[in-house]
Amino acid sequence: MLAAGTSRVDITPPIGIAHAGWGAQTHEVAEGIDMPLSITAMVVEPSGNTDPAKRIAILDIDTCMLATGYDNLIREAVTARTKIPASNQRVSYTHTHSGPIEGLSWIVKGAELVEPWFESMGPASAEAVEQAISKIVDVRVESGSGHCEININRRPVSGDGHVFTGRNPDGFVDHEVLVTALDDLDGNPVATLVNYACHPTIMGPDNKLITPDYPGPMRETVESIVGGTCLFLQGAAGNQGPIDGFTGDLSVYHKLGKQLGIEAARVRLNIDPVPRGEELEEILPSGADLGIYSFNQIGEPDDALTVLNTTASLPIKEMPPESEVQAKYDSIKANLENVRQSGGSQEEIKKAAFPAKRETLLLRHTQTFGRGGDKQEIPIQVIRLGNTALVSIPVEPFAEIGVAVKEKSPADWTLFSGYSNGYYGYLPMAYAYPEGGYEVGPTAPFEAGAAEKMIEDCLEAINKLWKSDS
Repeated sequence: MLAAGTSRVDITPPIGIAHAGWGAQTHEVAEGIDMPLSITAMVVEPSGNTDPAKRIAILDIDTCMLATGYDNLIREAVTARTKIPASNQRVSYTHTHSGPIEGLSWIVKGAELVEPWFESMGPASAEAVEQAISKIVDVRVESGSGHCEININRRPVSGDGHVFTGRNPDGFVDHEVLVTALDDLDGNPVATLVNYACHPTIMGPDNKLITPDYPGPMRETVESIVGGTCLFLQGAAGNQGPIDGFTGDLSVYHKLGKQLGIEAARVRLNIDPVPRGEELEEILPSGADLGIYSFNQIGEPDDALTVLNTTASLPIKEMPPESEVQAKYDSIKANLENVRQSGGSQEEIKKAAFPAKRETLLLRHTQTFGRGGDKQEIPIQVIRLGNTALVSIPVEPFAEIGVAVKEKSPADWTLFSGYSNGYYGYLPMAYAYPEGGYEVGPTAPFEAGAAEKMIEDCLEAINKLWKSDS
């Protein structure tokens, strides 16, 4: 039997922090808070366990991304406080685009608040995990699947053949909602994991408030209907966007988050982690003859709990020297600041900010991969939670990757995620490279064919873990 506990810690940043990071935004700092940001933790272990090395911690963090430095900071803090090994931690982020901007920034105002906020995630994560451990109870686990259409392929083609970021109803889309239920032995909900592929970009450049985007209202809805604690695990959302996005209207993310939450709650309420057998007890005469049935427990669900950390060796594009990219970035950033200081119009600020955003992405990759042109090891993590595989990779994967892994996985249920355990950019399918577009430009450090290799290596990892547990 397994045991699990959950906790949530508030990490809402201060008003005035450098905000969002849209290339088309004209504001620099957050001017208010619409919903709080949080870290939600779940710790799972074998029932009766007292060994921290046998615990697995899963973190769901409301932020856009967590590069390797901040990811390591969180793991080290959790290990120091709880003794849970770094390899037994999954550090996932929702990818909300209406929180503080991470790392490299062309925004000057409020930038001094960014690093302290990210550094606070270490102690906050440790606190959340420690609290979750204190609430551990015996649980049973099972998963289920639903369908929600708040997402759409986000790579349409303009009349002149240009791929832009918007709505492409003819493009590949994954509407599946995967839900994992953890109930205590009395059937009370302890935790609900929700896995769905959609960029949290409902709130766009005009939004000046801190929000978790749709994952926030989704969690809130699930918890109000089902009970227990809800964690969101972002899916393969690289080419998946919201049906209504880039808006300044706060009601939109609340509505779409609630729609996803209602579907997730519906699936959750249909899951019974207890294996049961149906038996006709009697036929009761009552005008009509009434069938009286019993649904008694006939066993226990799968209680396997293991984790596998491995890598995929992926080809990296050739890139210019970091010094060259840094010099160009500094020049673009200086020009943007000059436009701001000289009282430039909103259109002039947008025009200056856009190249700053693009060059930031390339600079991040040159700092990580150098000149490229070789292969790099990209982490893959697979957690076996009963009959369910939780697969996570530290990139923004196209939806085709997630669907391919889910369809061929040996697990009964496979929750596939990017946006976990670091950040290395977009991972597009090979067909997308000649099409062009945002996801295959400086945002993607990988050569064509890397996504297909990642699919193979993820499946190999899942199969290896399932065979070792059989």
